[in-house]
Amino acid sequence: MTRSRIRATLAWPVAGLLLTTGWLAGCGDRTATGDAAATRSPAADAGHRDAADAGRRDADGHRLQDPPELVSRDGVLRAAIVVERRKVRVGDHRLYATTYNGAYMPPTLRVRPGDRIDLTMTNRIADDTNLHTHGLHVSPRSPSDDVFVAIRYNQSYHYVYQVPVNHPTGTFWYHSHADMMSAPQVAGGESGVIVVEGLQRHLPPALRGITEHTIALKDFQIEGDAIRTHPLSIGAPTNRTVNGQQNPVIGIRPGETQLWRLANIGANIYYKLHLPGSRFRVIAQDGIPVRRAYDADTLLIAAGARFDVLVQGGRPGTTRLETLAYDTGPAGNKLPRADLATVVSSGTPVRRATLPTAVAAHEDLSHARITARKTVVFTENKAGTQFFINDRKYNPGRTDFTGTLGTVEEWTIRNDTDETHSFHIHTNDFQLMSTDGKPHDPAHAWYDTIDVPVRGRAVIRVHYTDFTGKTVLHCHILNHEDMGMMAVLDIVAPDGDSPGK
Repeated sequence: MTRSRIRATLAWPVAGLLLTTGWLAGCGDRTATGDAAATRSPAADAGHRDAADAGRRDADGHRLQDPPELVSRDGVLRAAIVVERRKVRVGDHRLYATTYNGAYMPPTLRVRPGDRIDLTMTNRIADDTNLHTHGLHVSPRSPSDDVFVAIRYNQSYHYVYQVPVNHPTGTFWYHSHADMMSAPQVAGGESGVIVVEGLQRHLPPALRGITEHTIALKDFQIEGDAIRTHPLSIGAPTNRTVNGQQNPVIGIRPGETQLWRLANIGANIYYKLHLPGSRFRVIAQDGIPVRRAYDADTLLIAAGARFDVLVQGGRPGTTRLETLAYDTGPAGNKLPRADLATVVSSGTPVRRATLPTAVAAHEDLSHARITARKTVVFTENKAGTQFFINDRKYNPGRTDFTGTLGTVEEWTIRNDTDETHSFHIHTNDFQLMSTDGKPHDPAHAWYDTIDVPVRGRAVIRVHYTDFTGKTVLHCHILNHEDMGMMAVLDIVAPDGDSPGK
């Protein structure tokens, strides 16, 4: 078998694993279920329930449903995913979707640093598929986060991800990374959230144990009685959802502090989040706690990006969590404003807590020794049908960049097009040094997905740690990735060897 295209075979007794984990393929619009000891549905406290109930009455809405969670036990999370085409509840519609275990919004995988994830994926759709754990610092080699794996119809693959004991704590996600098919599969429904537990431990004692909400942002276009997957037009009218719901009600008490995990787990579009009358206190970006928390009136979230934020309830009343209009450039798309959720502040007021400023220390590469400098140039043809990195379209059999384990490199990401692109790299996150020459504050500079402005440039620094092997970097607007804007990075040992490749 070649390294660039491993055809998956049955690597685990799937039926036995399904019975062991309890994460079974559902039917209709049922959400996935799991073993009672290892699965939980996040429960609100009494005040939160009061606020949500009031919100239902006042806004005639439906309460936000956090996804069920599969939680690791004794250091291991065992799960099974069946990818299949089903007619399910999607927002306010019943549509055929590409589901994980019969759910458009599958369970959140919740693990701790040092845990192991044992996960078997079985493919019941016609096209090849696979799984990528976006943002996790795990090995790019099989059977871990190897995006070159292709799972054919009716075959299974057993993934094993060993999470390092010093892994950052925050919000990540999982999704299809099938070659040239990522956009339709993610748009069709193949995405869910991962949480690496421990972020609340960085908060002051008074804020530990506060209510958490997953705010997973997905959108869908409709074609007949199905989610449209091909061709996908980024600028076409779309339906935006939170956890697969359209305009759910989020209850909060006046003065209450909640942790919201904001994750754009859709295929292509941006969200410019705004909550009138409130500001987001950012405590983590792309799953990495910031050294110093900061406030933001709006948060621009590219496809693939995440922010963990603290939100405090305002005076009693109703407001809207909204995405503001956003223009991606002359060659891009004008994305309209839309309501995402109704936020209802009601119930018994609580004393407004003092929000943290310091969160967690993180590496600073500002004064690191730079061993190499690289340039990544994004271009596209005039028709917007072909996309390039350094004048070449993606070829999984070609190595475009090589990095050396243990070293720090500086990369310049240059966008020579008339639309905004995002930049994402697998295996190692990176420190954003500057955008268009403006230095970025090192206190909150670590990401795995960033925007690169129209005709602009971003400078990043990457420290290759822990893992060797072949992986990829790409624009995380998945239409662009599928049409060529991706490249192969080989991380090698200091002696230049990359064994097993």
